[in-house]
Amino acid sequence: MTHDLLLALALFAFVSSITPGPNNLMLMASGANFGFRRTIPHMLGVGLGFVFMVVLVGAGLIQIFDAFPVTYSVLKAVSVLYLLYLAWKIANAGPAETGQIKGQPMTFVQAAAFQWVNPKAWTMALTAISAYAPEQSLWAIGVVAVIFGAVNLPSVSSWTVLGQQMARFLTNPKRLRTFNWAMALLLVASLYPVIWPT
Repeated sequence: MTHDLLLALALFAFVSSITPGPNNLMLMASGANFGFRRTIPHMLGVGLGFVFMVVLVGAGLIQIFDAFPVTYSVLKAVSVLYLLYLAWKIANAGPAETGQIKGQPMTFVQAAAFQWVNPKAWTMALTAISAYAPEQSLWAIGVVAVIFGAVNLPSVSSWTVLGQQMARFLTNPKRLRTFNWAMALLLVASLYPVIWPT
């Protein structure tokens, strides 16, 4: 992989990782509701789960999707339903300080598994392999995975920090409830390109 291609891959990994999407919106909500420390397993699940996904997509999953196009429709339906469920959980989450916590932060395994029903993660993985490892050699797949691993975790962590900082202004239960509902609605809005692709 040439130097220019590596730079382009790093830029793609950064832009796709730092921009709003289901992972980042949920991490921001988790940071606001549960704090940075309790959200670490969620962040690690996103970062490492996505790297694992890139490796498997490069190792052959992309060919299954190409051979059976109906799998795209099935994935889309499952993704939409699961994201609607997560939006409902976020909307009804309670503050971590109260004695009646209405929700818990995502675990490592839950966050890693979520990548498989996250439309943005699928788009990122399929695009990364198609554009930067089209020959699907182990070396090229490994480079894509390592670059995403190096860029993704700090990028998604910044959203948790943002949520944690916003928690200072969300001490009032009404403001926190409004924030959680806003995050839930944004999560639902992130489905727009999935439901109505251009």
